[in-house]
Amino acid sequence: MACLNSGLKRDEANSFYEDNKPTDGTPYTWWVGRGSEKHFYWGGSGPGIQKCACGIDRNCTDPKYDCNCDADHKQWRDDSGLLIYKEHLPVSQVAVGDTNRPGSEAKLTVGPLRCQGDDNYWNAASFTTPSSYLHFATFQGETSADISFYFKTSAPYGVFLENLGNTDFIRLELKSPKVISFSFDVGNGPVELTVHSAAPLNDDQWHRVMAERNVKESVLQLDQTYRASRLAPAQGHTRLELFSQLYVGAAGGQRGFLGCIRALRMNGITLDLEERATVTPGVKPGCQGHCTSFGVYCRNGGKCVERYNGYLCDCTATAYDGPFCTRDVGGFFEAGTLVKYNFMPEAVAGASRDAKILTHQLTPHEVNLTKEEVAFSFSTSNAPAILMYVSSKTQDYLAVVLRQNGSLQVRYYLGGLREPFSIDVDQRNLANGQPHSINMSRVDRSITIQLDHYPPVSYTLPDASDTQFNLVKTLFLGKVFETGHIDPVLIERYNTPGFIGCLSRVQFNGVAPLKTALRAVAQATLTSGQPDRQPAAASPVSYQGKLLESNCGSSPLTIPPMSAATDPWHLDNTDAEFPFNEERVIPDGVNRDSAIIGGIIAVVIFTILCTLVFLIRYMFRHKGTYHTNEAKGSGESTGESADTAIIGTDNPETIDESKKEWFI
Repeated sequence: MACLNSGLKRDEANSFYEDNKPTDGTPYTWWVGRGSEKHFYWGGSGPGIQKCACGIDRNCTDPKYDCNCDADHKQWRDDSGLLIYKEHLPVSQVAVGDTNRPGSEAKLTVGPLRCQGDDNYWNAASFTTPSSYLHFATFQGETSADISFYFKTSAPYGVFLENLGNTDFIRLELKSPKVISFSFDVGNGPVELTVHSAAPLNDDQWHRVMAERNVKESVLQLDQTYRASRLAPAQGHTRLELFSQLYVGAAGGQRGFLGCIRALRMNGITLDLEERATVTPGVKPGCQGHCTSFGVYCRNGGKCVERYNGYLCDCTATAYDGPFCTRDVGGFFEAGTLVKYNFMPEAVAGASRDAKILTHQLTPHEVNLTKEEVAFSFSTSNAPAILMYVSSKTQDYLAVVLRQNGSLQVRYYLGGLREPFSIDVDQRNLANGQPHSINMSRVDRSITIQLDHYPPVSYTLPDASDTQFNLVKTLFLGKVFETGHIDPVLIERYNTPGFIGCLSRVQFNGVAPLKTALRAVAQATLTSGQPDRQPAAASPVSYQGKLLESNCGSSPLTIPPMSAATDPWHLDNTDAEFPFNEERVIPDGVNRDSAIIGGIIAVVIFTILCTLVFLIRYMFRHKGTYHTNEAKGSGESTGESADTAIIGTDNPETIDESKKEWFI
C-alpha cells in the first residue's frame, strides 16, 4: 500500500494507511475496531499514539512528521506495521479523508487477522449447559497439588473442577460473582480458602486462578492480586486419597460451570480440554465465543455481549433498540414539545427539578468540537420548524431547520463570519408527511450531507470561518427554550409553534438524546404512573410537553418527485418529445371499431364453450345405461334364477323398452 500527495498512512496485518493530520492534531483518517470504537493509532505504535512505525523509530521521510505519507510528497510513500492490541481487533472499517485535492491519491490495504500463541496456553473448552462436564483420570495429588487455569464467564457461580474419595475431596468453585473458593479434605475435616474480588468476576473477561496444597500449607491466588493461605495442622492426616474421576465443569449434583476454561494444569501437566470436548455433549472445543461468529449481527454500533449459551446486542449507546439494534426509536412531538440535552457538567449539576432521567454526558475535552456526526429521521406536515439545535456557551451553534416552504436548511455559526453559514440541502417541500432521513458529518471545514437515498453532497466552510465548535452546551429537539447566546432570527422565524410530527433514531456524536428521553418517560410512568410528576434528578436530559414513543421511524420511505433543479430528466419545454417516443394519437373511430370486433369475438368463444359443455353432458348420460332381459314371469313359474332366465331367452338381442333402467 502506498500513497501519493495525500499524506495517507498505511498499516498492515490488520495493515493500513492513514491520512496525515491537520495542524490542530485531529486525524483525517481513523479505523474502527471491536465495539465500533474509533482508533487513531497505527501499525508499529500503540493506543493513544497518533504515529506510524517510522514516527516511533524516528526515521520518517520528513522528520517534521510522524508518518512517511504526512510529508505530502509528489512521489508515492508508504507506511506499514502490525496492529497487535487484540482487544481492539478485528478491523471492521477504515475512514480515509483528505483525498479530494487535485493530484491527491491514496491506496489502502488491510491484511489478514492472524492469531499466534502456545497451544497449551490456549487449550480451552466452552461449557454451554449447567450439566455439562469433562472427565479425566483420577488426580494423583496425595501429598502435593498444584492447580492453575484461566476462566471467563457471565454466570454468577459454578464448579470449576472436583475430584472425590471416600471422605477426601478437592474442589475449586466460583461461589458468587466476587468469591473464589478452594476446598479440600485429607481426613482432618473440610478446609476452605476463599478470595474476594473487588469487582465482579462474571464480566466475561479472563481471570487466572492458582491453587496449591502440600503438607505444610495451602494457598489460593486470583489474578496475582488476591491471595489467601492457611497452614496445615501440625498433627493429622496429610495424604489426599481420591478414587473417582476428575470432573472439570461439574459433577455430583454441584452447580455446573457456564463459560470457558483454558490452560488447565494439574501438577505440571496440561489437560487436553479441546480433545475431550470434541466427544462430549454440552462442551465445545476452544473458546472463541458467540460474538466472534455472530457479533456482526449487532448493527448500528451495538456491542456484542457474551452469554454462556448465546449473546446479546447492547444497544445502550445507540439510537436503536431491539435484539440486533435495528429498530428505530422514535417519538411523536406535539406543539410545544421539546427535548433538552445538557453536555456541560455544570449544566447537568444545575438541572431543573423537572428534569427526568439520562445516562451520558460528554467529557470536558469533547465539548470543544472540530467534528460532528449527526443522524436522524423526521416526518411532519408542518413548517417552519426547528428539528435540531445545538447551542454553546459562546455564540457558536448548529441548527437543522425546515423553512417556511418546507425545504431543509443546515446553519453553522462557528465564529469568524458576520452571518451563519447556511446550506440549502434541498428545495423540495419535505413537510409532506413522509419520512425523511438526514446523515451529516463535519471534519474541520469539510461538511458532508446525505438526504434520504440520494448521494452524499460535500460542502466547505468559508476560509474566514473558524473550525472549532467551542464549549458545546445544549442540544434541543423540536423547539429551543434557552437564555443566552441564541440566534434571534432563527428563533423568530422557526421556533413557533414548534415541531409537530415524528423524530426517530436521533444521534449526535455518539449520544442518543431522544432515546434516552423516551426511556425516562417510560421509567417515570412505570414508577409513578404520571410521567410529568417524576421527582427531580441531576441528569443531563429533560423534556417539556407530551412526548410519546412511536414506531413512526419504521415507516417505509416514500420518495417524492425530485425538484426540477435536481432532476436530470426534467424537460423545460413541455412540447419537447424524446427521439425514441414513437407513440402517436389514435383516432377515436379506430378505437371504437376495435372495441366492437373484440366484443363479437368474445361472444363467439362463449357460445362454443357452452355447446361443448352440453355435448359432453349428453354423451356421459347415455354411456351410463345398462340392460336386463328377463322373461316375464320366468322367475315365478320355474323358480330359476334371473341369470337362468336370461340364458333361456330365445332372442337375447330383443330388448323390451319397459325393462330399460337408467341412471345418471
